[in-house]
Amino acid sequence: MRPRAATDNRRAHMFHSLFTPPRAGKLRFPMHVWIDSDTALAAWMAQHSDHEIVALDTEFMRTNTFAPILALVQVRLGDAVALLDSPRLGSHAALAAHLRDPARACVMHSASEDLEALAGIVPEGPARLFDTQIAAAMAGLGFGLSYQKLVSVLFGVDLPKSETRSDWLQRPLSAAQLDYAAQDVAWLPQIHARLADSLESLGRSEWLAEDCRRMIERVRHALPDPQPQRAFRSAADWPRDNQILLRRLLRWRETAARHYDKPRSWLLDDAHALDLARRPPADAEELFDRSKGLRALRSAQRAELLALLQTPAGEDDAATMPIPPPMSPAEKRAMTAMKDAVAEVAKRLDLPEGLLCPRRHLEAFLTDRAWPAALEGWRKPLLFDALNAELRRLA
Repeated sequence: MRPRAATDNRRAHMFHSLFTPPRAGKLRFPMHVWIDSDTALAAWMAQHSDHEIVALDTEFMRTNTFAPILALVQVRLGDAVALLDSPRLGSHAALAAHLRDPARACVMHSASEDLEALAGIVPEGPARLFDTQIAAAMAGLGFGLSYQKLVSVLFGVDLPKSETRSDWLQRPLSAAQLDYAAQDVAWLPQIHARLADSLESLGRSEWLAEDCRRMIERVRHALPDPQPQRAFRSAADWPRDNQILLRRLLRWRETAARHYDKPRSWLLDDAHALDLARRPPADAEELFDRSKGLRALRSAQRAELLALLQTPAGEDDAATMPIPPPMSPAEKRAMTAMKDAVAEVAKRLDLPEGLLCPRRHLEAFLTDRAWPAALEGWRKPLLFDALNAELRRLA
């Protein structure tokens, strides 16, 4: 067996060689091209089709809508960067075909929301995804690093942040916006090369591939929570009829927000949902008085809400699960013990605790007494015995 000190020295040397920033000026980036037609996109993609790495990012707006509005797609293939004017483009067919090719790797940073924005182009997601934020965490660089921070850590370069909250649907985009957007993919191939080598050395390449596949599946099959009321533990002591009303309101809010393409809170925020379910209004006038200020709630939607609140419980309501009460002292002790077990494994593997096992999965395990699907795969052999032991002690 290799001595512990020798192993630590080897890992330290590997980390240093992989992540020491290069001298300034070593990396050069190309000018970008603006593409606003499917014909031009197809020609550009064909010109650079021999590259296996597709660096990708998006800019989207989600201020006044439920679904993100795709405003811009940034693509780097080899030494070429293209900015795609998504509102002007049609199907983005050439890009979609590239992303669905299993011979190519799509490199993105913190890809979850970008995958949602790209759902209209590639509803099944890219065939192979390499998320550099997750990869950085698995490589020991830190949990939830921003793209700018990761570039700084790896290459010693400080990228501008001034356009983070830009209006990406305006046209024309400013020179600063264009440069900012291009920089968001300019460094991704270099980041991929560094992190892929690191994960291969650590034996964690398949861990990343598994997490990326799970992310794609989560976005592909994003379905409304059938029991949204269970997230409101403050209502655990409510009578069952009121818990049923809360579930109805929350499920209606989700369906209506999607239908009207409005933010959930514009139709019914959490405070109003709790208030109306706890004390249902007697009539339309009272409902109007108690729901003022909700920007997307109109007379038609108020009529739907009133009907939901006045309809007696039926067959659909029988499936309403009780809201779990706040944790008991014994459960709190079990939660602390589980968190300590996760921390021990995370420290041994030099992994962030939040990557290994977020708190919400521990809460789900305690509440449902069933192993969470999110902890299947590479996490299960690392955590199952220790966490299940704490659950058995609780029982």
